[in-house]
Amino acid sequence: MTHRGEPTQAYDFDEENSNTSANPTFDSVLGARLSRRGLLRGGVATAGTAVLGAFSLSACGGSDDPVVPAEKLLGFTAVGKSLADKLVIPAGYTASVVYALGDPLQAGVAGYKNDGTDTDYDKRAGDHHDGMEWFGLGADGKRNDSSVDRGLLGMNHEATTDEKLSSFFLHANGGTSTLPRPASEVDKELAIHGVSVVEMRKTAGKWAYVQDSAFNFRITTLTDIDLSGPARGNALMVTKYSTDGTRTRGTLNNCGTGKTPWGTLLTGEENWNGYFFRSATDDAARGNDKSVTALKRYGRPQGAVSRHGWETGGADDKYLRWNNSKTGASANGSDDYRNEMNAQGFIVEIDPYNKARKAKKRTGLGRFAHESAAFGNAVAGQPLAVYMGDDARNEYIYKWVSAAAWSAADATAADALAVGDKYLDSGKLYVARFKADGTGEWVELSINNAQIKGYAGYAFADQADVCVNARLAADAVGATKMDRPEWCSVNPANGEIYYTLTNNSNRSVDPSGSSQLAPDAANPRAYTDMKGTSAQKGNPNGHIVRMKEGAAGSAATSFTWDVYAFGAQADADGSKVNLSSLTGDQDFSSPDGLAFSRATGILWVQTDDGAYTDVTNCMMLAALPGKVGDGAKKTLNYTKADGSTLAVDTYVGKAPTADTLKRFLVGPKDCEITGIAETPDGKALFVNIQHPGEGTKMADIGDPAKYTSQWPANAGYGAGKRPRSATIVITKNDGGRVGS
Repeated sequence: MTHRGEPTQAYDFDEENSNTSANPTFDSVLGARLSRRGLLRGGVATAGTAVLGAFSLSACGGSDDPVVPAEKLLGFTAVGKSLADKLVIPAGYTASVVYALGDPLQAGVAGYKNDGTDTDYDKRAGDHHDGMEWFGLGADGKRNDSSVDRGLLGMNHEATTDEKLSSFFLHANGGTSTLPRPASEVDKELAIHGVSVVEMRKTAGKWAYVQDSAFNFRITTLTDIDLSGPARGNALMVTKYSTDGTRTRGTLNNCGTGKTPWGTLLTGEENWNGYFFRSATDDAARGNDKSVTALKRYGRPQGAVSRHGWETGGADDKYLRWNNSKTGASANGSDDYRNEMNAQGFIVEIDPYNKARKAKKRTGLGRFAHESAAFGNAVAGQPLAVYMGDDARNEYIYKWVSAAAWSAADATAADALAVGDKYLDSGKLYVARFKADGTGEWVELSINNAQIKGYAGYAFADQADVCVNARLAADAVGATKMDRPEWCSVNPANGEIYYTLTNNSNRSVDPSGSSQLAPDAANPRAYTDMKGTSAQKGNPNGHIVRMKEGAAGSAATSFTWDVYAFGAQADADGSKVNLSSLTGDQDFSSPDGLAFSRATGILWVQTDDGAYTDVTNCMMLAALPGKVGDGAKKTLNYTKADGSTLAVDTYVGKAPTADTLKRFLVGPKDCEITGIAETPDGKALFVNIQHPGEGTKMADIGDPAKYTSQWPANAGYGAGKRPRSATIVITKNDGGRVGS
């Protein structure tokens, strides 16, 4: 599809455009001048200066001086929808693959053959690239937050493409799909999960990762990690591996990320529960104690099978730990792994500049299916807020407020993890309640809260118990059940918080069963969306909610809210589905990844979709959102089965225009677009393409022609034809900021 103006570009090979000026771009010169005049704040035009028109730059000020147009954010031509197995970006931009599954991270590690025979995955890039953050490096090899041509990417490796237990693209013949699993296969799968820190460098205008960098390292499911915060040393954390409950092994199913004001990486552990096995008789073995209630609430009833069967890999503890059943005779779990799952599901802090430092799981921030962790704007003398979502249907939105007030001196402290101890171990955990009038409240999850202390559904012992079983605590206080809260991001211009609510098939006008919910103000849609001949019910397209804190800022216990945008097909019913009046250049489904650019103020929205993939592959959009309350209240009227009307009021933000929301990128077949990081000048944007070709069948592993994707090999990157998750870097051919 071609739009007016420049045609879109479909890249099927790596390309680097050298047409980049060495001179300062107009936007940098203008930005500096506007900043001195107080017209720019944080690199973003303040109210009244979003469209700057043209300026005459001349020492003499003569009438014949050239007129140079100001940078126009979202000045690119929107790309069309695509079902092609290639990356589509706007004209005037270049995209290059820089880091993919299996790429070696140490000198001497063999190049990736991509045929299922590769090993040493603890020394290679992991699989399913996800959230990531940029950490600048100076020429002297030290932290430099201003560096734009050298830095570290701290990156999550969430999972692996699998079918019938096996991560089949990793194994030569597709692997073993029956139990027990061979240790050699399990070892590969254990190593491709976790986090990587990898050096990126721009040389002669071209970005590449540095294979032999001394900074490169991996954290896998086997890495020793400290437990920190309220649950450290608690009885709930005792295992055979850590009989004092102070440490655990590894991080798992890492999804979204966050970057602390003191320069460390936060990674969220998401769908970790599915990796654990429980025997069919484990409830009785545990004496039907309260741990059974907690295990069920976190998706592990007795008899639950594990995703990969890792517990069958052999007699070594690294395999047995995935059996979450009570198998020992001890009273406290020190001789088995009945408590092992309690050490997964946290925000983990990593020092990307110092691989010798052990990572720490910050238990105070709660245990659930974590996505990203977004800091509110840091203000000296005020506590810090961290915003988080629990990615599951009918789960909750949370925030953490530090006990300590922010000190700017901590931003550059020598011991970064000690700063994390200060702000992330002591504080208050809150959960959100959204009200029908467009307001809401943060409810503290404290053992001293009477609703929690006296909760009939679960007997909380202490604050550690509240944090480890945060979902149960949120149940106790009646928090608002949301449509899969995933990533969150804070607008640096005004501090408002945005959350993607990806979708929810459990919304219904006539709920049946305990898992179904009626639409409510903050999750107002329940409709049918057709994908071919298949009816998708509930809220299949998702939406983006935003919140404005009360007068107390980060420590506020009240907020106002509205819905920034509803995902929908452009031609869907405008009264119940396409409430944001999206056009064909803007329509999207299942928003997931979300991040504000601090260089431009652009909000990047990424999708992880299954509802609209008969029309287009997953995508990334660029937005210039307004603010909470810039739209209006709308009432959705539903007819119930008994003929009565269900009226749901909601609050919808101002409808996006062609200049404030447009599609920037469409990925290859079967992928998810997820993870975004940028250099401080906004001129290099790193984006992850996760699990291309995941629709491939294990039986077709020997026939590349049957792979649903061959990306990035078909883009000229790497050996073999098996699809690989990978990181791309996007630059503007004229040297300007991405998105302008």
